[in-house]
Amino acid sequence: MRVSEIKATNSPDALASNPKPAEATAWESGGHPSGERDWNPAGHPFAPALELKPTEPSPLISAPCTQVQLTSRNFVWWRESLRIRQLRFHRKDWEWAFICQALYERNCLQQGKRGLGFAVGREPLPSLFASLGCRILATDMPADDAQKAGWTQSRQHCEELDSLNRRGICNPAAFAERVEFRHVDMRHLPDDLRQYDFLWSSCSIEHLGSLGAGLDFVKKSLACLKPGGVAIHTTEYNCDSNDATLDSGPVILYRRRDFEALAKELRGQGHGITLGFELGNEIADKHIQSKPYTNDVHLKLLLSGFVATSYGLIVQKGRDSFSG
Repeated sequence: MRVSEIKATNSPDALASNPKPAEATAWESGGHPSGERDWNPAGHPFAPALELKPTEPSPLISAPCTQVQLTSRNFVWWRESLRIRQLRFHRKDWEWAFICQALYERNCLQQGKRGLGFAVGREPLPSLFASLGCRILATDMPADDAQKAGWTQSRQHCEELDSLNRRGICNPAAFAERVEFRHVDMRHLPDDLRQYDFLWSSCSIEHLGSLGAGLDFVKKSLACLKPGGVAIHTTEYNCDSNDATLDSGPVILYRRRDFEALAKELRGQGHGITLGFELGNEIADKHIQSKPYTNDVHLKLLLSGFVATSYGLIVQKGRDSFSG
């Protein structure tokens, strides 16, 4: 659907006439460029995020971000676990919840499981996974490269391990025992990253310079997993076109045909992947943000003339595959 077809839904009146669900309240971002707030753990005991667990049977497949999924019971539960206490319609919240739910359904978030995070920035996922008993290697690009790319200035680069537990999700002693950090260039994966139960990246592969570079990373990173291991990646998706797109530069947009070609190749190598492409039909799904971007309703945005949203890829490494 192109911008011209849904322009009428972008007015404040249109959004006001479709109130948020009962769980939702206004979000106050505190001005962080990525929409995050620093979490103040004062008064909150260091413990696993919640005693409850997501219970709705809703096996995820690779798919775009939608309002219905973001406001589902499972996704609300994960956002609470990540100490995002208020609901906003923001695709970053969807990405983190999508990664958590996909890993949970595949029995990855259990005591002793080994996880590998790429380009983690300041995201709270390593802390949450450690609180659930996982052993995590969190990685990010070398500091000099991050400085040149502007990630340091926007507070989206991990410079020290403690920054990954700033929300106090994990007991500090358990966090220190279960989480390690090292610098890794996603274009050149070290040979010693092997035998992980799961790995993930959140909105990273579109910054590797080209369509091919991001897809190559998805394929090569499977070598880091045990047979049967799970890889989850969220990235930018072109809602407008299966032809014209941003195919190189600081940000690229993947098309449906790019994911279909990737899936065909991975299946041919014995890996598992199922694709979906429903874009949603709720009011937040139809709202297209243009610059300057805000954090209130941010599921889809206008990026260099294209409507874009987030897409989650779920890949299970073949059980007879040893090299990826």
